[in-house]
Amino acid sequence: MMRPTKTLAVLACGVFAPAVWAADALTGEVQKQPLNMAAILMFLAFVLFTLGITYWASKRNKSASDYYAAGGKITGFQNGLAIAGDYMSAASFLGISALVFTSGYDGLIYSIGFLVGWPIILFLIAERLRNLGKYTFADVASYRLGQKQIRTLSASGSLVVVAFYLIAQMVGAGKLIELLFGLDYHVAVILVGILMCMYVLFGGMLATTWVQIIKAVLLLSGASFMALMVMKHVNFDFNTLFSEAIKVHAKGEAIMSPGGLVKDPISAFSLGLALMFGTAGLPHILMRFFTVSDAKEARKSVLYATGFIGYFYILTFIIGFGAILLVSTNPDFKDAAGALLGGNNMAAVHLADAVGGSIFLGFISAVAFATILAVVAGLTLAGASAVSHDLYASVWRKGKANDKDEIRVSKITTIFLGVLAIGLGILFEKQNIAFMVGLAFSIAASCNFPVLLLSMYWKKLTTRGAMIGGWLGLISAVGLMILGPTIWVQILGHEKAIYPYEYPALFSMLIAFVGIWFFSVTDKSKEAVNERALFFPQFVRSQTGLGASGAVSH
Repeated sequence: MMRPTKTLAVLACGVFAPAVWAADALTGEVQKQPLNMAAILMFLAFVLFTLGITYWASKRNKSASDYYAAGGKITGFQNGLAIAGDYMSAASFLGISALVFTSGYDGLIYSIGFLVGWPIILFLIAERLRNLGKYTFADVASYRLGQKQIRTLSASGSLVVVAFYLIAQMVGAGKLIELLFGLDYHVAVILVGILMCMYVLFGGMLATTWVQIIKAVLLLSGASFMALMVMKHVNFDFNTLFSEAIKVHAKGEAIMSPGGLVKDPISAFSLGLALMFGTAGLPHILMRFFTVSDAKEARKSVLYATGFIGYFYILTFIIGFGAILLVSTNPDFKDAAGALLGGNNMAAVHLADAVGGSIFLGFISAVAFATILAVVAGLTLAGASAVSHDLYASVWRKGKANDKDEIRVSKITTIFLGVLAIGLGILFEKQNIAFMVGLAFSIAASCNFPVLLLSMYWKKLTTRGAMIGGWLGLISAVGLMILGPTIWVQILGHEKAIYPYEYPALFSMLIAFVGIWFFSVTDKSKEAVNERALFFPQFVRSQTGLGASGAVSH
């Protein structure tokens, strides 16, 4: 029996699974592989096809609503599939299966644990968000509070989250291309940067959504085929799959017992909290709820997304065990030292080769890269909308900007973010991706999530409370991260970390919530009285959708 703290820590850690372990699988030195022509041809076919979609979408973008929210014409099913596409990244496909390949049962805990964040979005946020907002979640947070202050805070938080998340994706893409296609890292990063700019510049949210949908369908189809071939190999018997895996795995029966991956319970809880609540503060996910017509479709999209993501993680578990059986026992996939070619994170790619030959390998490689491409396009659009809609149109022009100006600013921001992402991707080539993803989620959970949640649910919230508490959350999350072991010791070269834990969310979230509560309760100004009075009309609209664009009866 494991000690309760250890069990809890493992489960808490489970919440963050894909983002982090997956990402971690793509770190370290990577050897460039020979050119894989099948993969390159399929990748080019995918890129040409998606650029065709972008062209089609660009013809339909007539207004800011079309550009940012696809005109609210996306159905709940399509949006659910697109959100699932945002999460089923190549990193989680390669990384979770790699984790199962090396650690067995622990991989299942991680992949299932991840789904914990979704009910929070479903029950607390999705419906109200759709009824109150227009293009970004700052529309919701500033609904009854000071526009200038809250939008500046929300846009700052969003841009920091987008920047760190972009780094993780760009580095992941570079490493993947190095491994799969035989191209140089720098070439890969520049290629991703140019393509993502094209999607966002011309196609806006409509193009980004459809690219995500197509990519999600391809990835689910590919993973389903791999899982089916693995199960066929063991006559569709899970007992055979597990018993054969125990026989050939170096750790033997240990792969069927959980709890080998958690070192420090507080860091595990911290990161667990970050990824559970950070999900509800990610700007590129929250934006997707404005692409549907009403709150009913927003609810549907979360349910569909949860179903698709849950199914995907079951598949990665089967793929991981399949790789133990079919890849670890095959000398063709190993180098002279007996290690897996390209590292453990390539277990799923080698399995694709084992069950479907070089054509299927090419397909999986192309889809894995296309996945990252779609995610960075969504991130870039979220960053561009924070600048153009929140800062330019609402703060600088005080709501007097027309659609044309707003979209122009958005496109300029997109080019800037593309150049920044390429620069950061090259600069952080050697950086641990897991750390970047963890930082992005920690900031989203410490800055965006508390302000968004309390603006919808707490009557006594004031602009002063949201401002001070939100900035405290943002600064403490970044500050504790800098003082933690990763930056303070590994990067800056100090002997001992001032903040002993890897992730700050446990403390920075607490600081944010306490800050918001204290500075709101003690606010006796005239503005505070007015803001509290506006809570009831906001509550009515959030529940009924009266006054929301395109709202219908529930």
